[in-house]
Amino acid sequence: MTKWAARPAGVFLGSIGLLVLWLLGSISATAQQPPSPTPCAILLHGITKDASSMTDIEAALRDAGFYTANLNYPSKQHPIEILAEMTVPRGLAACQKVGATPVYFVTHSMGSLLLRQYFDQRDASIIERAVMLGPPNQGSRLGNFLSCIPIIKDVNGPAGNQMGIDARSLPNRLGPVRFPLGVIAGTRSFNPLFSAIIEGNDDGIVGVPSTYVQGTCARVTYPLTHNGLTGSQQVIKQVVSYLTEGRFVGEKVEYFDCRQ
Repeated sequence: MTKWAARPAGVFLGSIGLLVLWLLGSISATAQQPPSPTPCAILLHGITKDASSMTDIEAALRDAGFYTANLNYPSKQHPIEILAEMTVPRGLAACQKVGATPVYFVTHSMGSLLLRQYFDQRDASIIERAVMLGPPNQGSRLGNFLSCIPIIKDVNGPAGNQMGIDARSLPNRLGPVRFPLGVIAGTRSFNPLFSAIIEGNDDGIVGVPSTYVQGTCARVTYPLTHNGLTGSQQVIKQVVSYLTEGRFVGEKVEYFDCRQ
């Protein structure tokens, strides 16, 4: 009787052991699975600004699941070429350090030129998508006008003198972008003098026509000033939409042929 009673108990204990081994194996397999990649968004502010001007966008991107590298750089101390080399690699290194991939960019104003300058002669395939806010992609007559006024011509430093439309214009020496690009432009200005100098509708600093660069996929405009672009909830929603979905939302979106 004891012999036969022991046999079911042994089978039961053996089954428990197999179950435990299976569970341990499942836990081990789960632990070995690589974590889902976290996308990385690098933020570049505009001239005379700092990283704090991009914090609203940064917060929204973090809520959307991005790792963010919101970078400061001394915008008035160096030409754009030097600023690009000292800034963009720091953002890429920050993404790499935490294993965040793929890489996205959000830039405001002159920060857009740092991005274009850095990747003008480099492989841009690492960039998944980018959004530029108020970018002076074709320079501006305003830059030439201000550079002729002795009192203020050097206020924005060497980089400020590179954003006109003359021979010194860096934007016009750069090639087309080679990554999916969405542009958001402003159309409200509180400076009638500047607006009279700038071509087309403008945000007080940059004209809407100047925001386009060959390779742009889409553009949307809002009645906002140049500095108002970074804090607008409408703009921020569009930034998140373009980075996550590859498109702007709404009916008033301009589309361009951006095939590489």
